[in-house]
Amino acid sequence: MKIVVLGAGVVGVTAAYYLQKDGHEVTVVDRQDGAGLETSFANGGQISPSQAYPWAAPEVPFLMLKWLGRNDAPLLYRMRLDPRLWIWSLRFLANCTPGNFMANTVKNLRMSLYSRSLLPEIRLQTGIEYDFLEKGILQIYRNQKELDKAAKFNDALHKLGCDHQVLDADGVRALEPAYDSSPDKIIGGIYTEADESGDAFKFSQELAKYTTGQGVEFRYGEIIKSLNKAGAKIASVTTDKGTIEADTFIMSMGSYSPLFLRPLGINAPIQPVKGYSITVPTAGHNGAPTVSLTDNDHKLVFSRVGERMRVAGTAEFNGYDTEMNDGRVTSLRDLAQKLFPNAGDYEQTENWTGLRPMTPDGVPIIGSTPYENLFMNTGHGTLGWTMCASSGQLTADLVAGRTPSVDISDVGLERF
Repeated sequence: MKIVVLGAGVVGVTAAYYLQKDGHEVTVVDRQDGAGLETSFANGGQISPSQAYPWAAPEVPFLMLKWLGRNDAPLLYRMRLDPRLWIWSLRFLANCTPGNFMANTVKNLRMSLYSRSLLPEIRLQTGIEYDFLEKGILQIYRNQKELDKAAKFNDALHKLGCDHQVLDADGVRALEPAYDSSPDKIIGGIYTEADESGDAFKFSQELAKYTTGQGVEFRYGEIIKSLNKAGAKIASVTTDKGTIEADTFIMSMGSYSPLFLRPLGINAPIQPVKGYSITVPTAGHNGAPTVSLTDNDHKLVFSRVGERMRVAGTAEFNGYDTEMNDGRVTSLRDLAQKLFPNAGDYEQTENWTGLRPMTPDGVPIIGSTPYENLFMNTGHGTLGWTMCASSGQLTADLVAGRTPSVDISDVGLERF
C-alpha cells in the first residue's frame, strides 16, 4: 500500500518507521529542510509516563486567574477575536473537573507506558543514538503539602502501572548531586526510575536516516497546500511542487493539522500553544543535573542532552505566532542560573520557541476519520516525544486492520 505521512516531526517519523516495517511504500512530506525541525527541535527531552496528566487539571482555572496580566506567567493566555479559541477554552475548562482530569490521565498513561516499552525495541532494531539517558525523572518540591498531594496522586498512578519513590531532601541530593551546589530550598521529590530522557530532534533525524535506508521517501522543503477528496476517500495531497497520490494518508502536522482538515469538513479541536526552551552548554562545568527534573513550582523541566542542559517550559496562547519573546527566554535563563549556577555557560545559551498542538482534554487524537483512508495521529501537546512510539505503532495497527495492543477506543476524533 502507498502511504503518505503528512509531517516529519517525531510523531510523523516514528509512524513512518512502523508503517515501513509493515511493508508499505511510505512517503513523508514536510515543509522544513529536515526531520524534527519544528515542535520536536528543542523540547524538554522527557519521556515521561509519570507526567502523562493533562494540562486541564482542577487547579488550573485558579492559576490562570492568579497569573492574569503577568507577562512572565508560566501560562499566558492572550485573548483575541477567535471563536474557535473560545469554544476550545470552554471545552478545556469542562475538562478541569477531578473526574475528567483522572479519566484523561488514564488515557495518556496507557499510551505513554506502551510507548516507553517500545523505545528499547526501536534502539535495538535501528542502532540509532540520540543522547538518551535511562536515569529516570525526578519531580522536585519545596512545600510539604504539595509533596504529600503529589505522592497521593502518584499512588493512583502506581495502581495503573507507573511506579515511583517518594524522597526526602537528603534522598534527592543523593540521587542528584547537582543540588549540592544549588541554593535551591528543596524538601523532597518523587522519582520515577523507569522514565527516560533524550533529544527528540536527534531521534527524529536519526530515525529518518534509518528509514530512508529502508526505502521511505522524505520530501523535505515541500509545502502542503491541500488534501483532495474523491467521494469517501482522500485521493491526493497537493504541494507547492505537485500532487502526490496514495492509498492512505496520515495526518501528523501537529498544530497545523486543523488548517488542512477544516476544508474536508473535519473539526479537530487543536490549539497551538507556544512553548520556550533554552539550551545551555555544560562542557567544563559540573553543576548541571544528570537526572531529568520537573520543577512543578516554576512549571519547568531540566534535561541533560549530551553536553548540554535543556530547560523548557511556559505556555502561551497566542495563535500561530512564532516570534521569539526575549523576555520569556531571559526569565528561563535567569531562573535556571539561579537554581543551578554552575550548570554551564549561560552566556552561550541557545533560545528556541515552538508550537505544541493541544487538545482541550490534553489527550492526542489517534484514529480514523470520516474518510476511510485518512487517519489521525496528532494533537499530542507536550507528550509527542513521550508517546511517539505507541502512536506510530497504533497508527500502523489501524492501517493494517489489526487489533491494537492497547485500547484506543476513547482517543479518537469522535470523542469531540
